[in-house]
Parts: sequence; structure tokens; C-alpha cells
Amino acid sequence: MNVTANPTAAWVWRQLIEATPWRQTPRHLLHDHDAVYGRDFRLRAGRIGIDAIVTPVASPRANAIVERFLGTLRRECLDHLIILDEQHLRSVLVEFVRYYNLERPHRTLRLETPVPVLRSVEGAVQSRPVLGGLHHVYERVA
Repeated sequence: MNVTANPTAAWVWRQLIEATPWRQTPRHLLHDHDAVYGRDFRLRAGRIGIDAIVTPVASPRANAIVERFLGTLRRECLDHLIILDEQHLRSVLVEFVRYYNLERPHRTLRLETPVPVLRSVEGAVQSRPVLGGLHHVYERVA
């Protein structure tokens, strides 16, 4: 995961390549009208088999899943922390995404996690802080 204050087309392209290792490129890339997704970006994406789809202007529902995640990130994490610099932001984002995918229960998934995790059903319950105690994970330990 990477962050920057001033994303360029080259930086965004690099993030796409790093997020899709072993040539497992997505079939579609949904994006907004930002200049970093210009003609050259869409042509390069097309050359590797990615259909770049531009969302309608002022239509957050067109990309509802991403908008929902960003709202959750803001409400459950960033609104409660003072970010010191890019490195701190990067480490907070990495920890939150890990927590979100592997440990945080999701109501739409019947309180399961997006990535299935094998959990013990025996042992004492122990609390483990996440993000410096902003959240807690409760686990059984032997």
C-alpha cells in the first residue's frame, strides 16, 4: 500500500502494476475523471486487457463499494487519529486494511470477515488491541 500527496499518472500506473502481481490483471478498472486517468493511461490499460470504465460525474453510487469502504476507513480510523506524516499514514492504512479484511466482522457477511480465517473454538478469550487500542480483536488462546 502506498500513499502520496500528489499522484501522477505514472504513480497511479505503478500502483496498479504492484497491486496485480503475476499478471493477474483485473478485467475492469472503474475510475473517476481525474487527469491521471487520461488517454495514455486508458490506452496502456487496454494493452494489458483492462477495460477502463469512467464513472459518471458527481455519482458516488456508481462506485458504491469503494465509497462505502472509504467512509468506513474515515469513520472507524482516520477521524480518530492524528496522522504525523506519509510513513505514519501508510502504516495506519496497512494495519486498518489488514484488520478490515481479516478480523473485523461484517454484517453483510453474517459477521464473518471478507477473507475466511480459521478460528479456534476452545480456550480463554483474550483481547488484542488494533491501531493502538482504537479497535480490539477478541481471540481464543490455548
